[in-house]
Amino acid sequence: MTPRLRSLTAVGVLLVLAIVARVVLLGNGGSRVQECSGLTMGTTYTVQFAAAQLEGYQIRDTVQALLDAVDHLMSTYDSTSELSRFNRHAATTPFPIARQTLDVFTVARTVSERSGGAFDVTVAPLVNAWGFGPAGRPPAAPSEVELADLVHRVGYQLLTIDSEQGTLVKANPEIVADLSAIAKGYAVDQVAAALESLGIASFLVEVGGELKARGRKSDGTAWSVGIELPDSDVRTAYRAVPLTDMAIATSGDYRNFYEADGVRYAHIIDPRTHRPARHAGASVSVLHSEAVVADAWATALSVLGPEEGFALAEQERLAALFLIRSGDGFETRETSLFRQLVRSSASR
Repeated sequence: MTPRLRSLTAVGVLLVLAIVARVVLLGNGGSRVQECSGLTMGTTYTVQFAAAQLEGYQIRDTVQALLDAVDHLMSTYDSTSELSRFNRHAATTPFPIARQTLDVFTVARTVSERSGGAFDVTVAPLVNAWGFGPAGRPPAAPSEVELADLVHRVGYQLLTIDSEQGTLVKANPEIVADLSAIAKGYAVDQVAAALESLGIASFLVEVGGELKARGRKSDGTAWSVGIELPDSDVRTAYRAVPLTDMAIATSGDYRNFYEADGVRYAHIIDPRTHRPARHAGASVSVLHSEAVVADAWATALSVLGPEEGFALAEQERLAALFLIRSGDGFETRETSLFRQLVRSSASR
């Protein structure tokens, strides 16, 4: 069983459609939907929940503390975070890691192996080289020599996870890890678990576009979220998806990209080729019981694209929706499990 377990570069933006007012009647006994929100992990979060005896500000304190703790462990922007300290650890000796961070690395390793390396938390040097890191766009695309030099610093196999000792080991001292494509999903799961421990049976948690829902609305229907239209100029919902006792994460290439000499370069970097992914896929949304798993797989399938990725998603029994560029618009491909889960959520 996987542990219970993303920076805006993951680009998995989802629009919440179900709630158009801050307070809506829900459930029995006059319980109401309350909302709390704030900043975390370089983005925002929103929690909507139904609980008659709990005040929003009390929940916000709990949620903020949880998110701050995850950020302090896994942020690459906080120089004092555990991950930042690990990245500065220029040695091949074991580095002690908190159990939460180790759990995330373990999920990442599993998705890396099952996706053939399409998901890789060591890909940051390539992301930076292609102009999607803190330094911004380079004057020219990296040369073959530059890319070859980075090969020795990229590869999930270059990290050894020792769960018993609670350590990570680098095969190359220059390796750096980035959990931005998975940490937000983990944070969503942590908040959801905390709400459940407080006895809250109906809620919707969103962190930077990754969501998880529990329970149903007062009319018995599912929470509804909208998958964003893959458009770099406007933000609008492309399709509504019912969400019941499930998480959803989206990854796409339509927000963070640039063009040079007539070539479009997007931030979705394929760790296997060391280059930006080149295919007609615009975004991938994944449904899963755990947001951390949905988050990682959305990135992996976005790297693989609508042909290779769709085939793997069916093989792995993943619930995935692919939005694919077609002429001036988009077409969709849904895996069989995606269709099944959507029907199930809508009809329960």
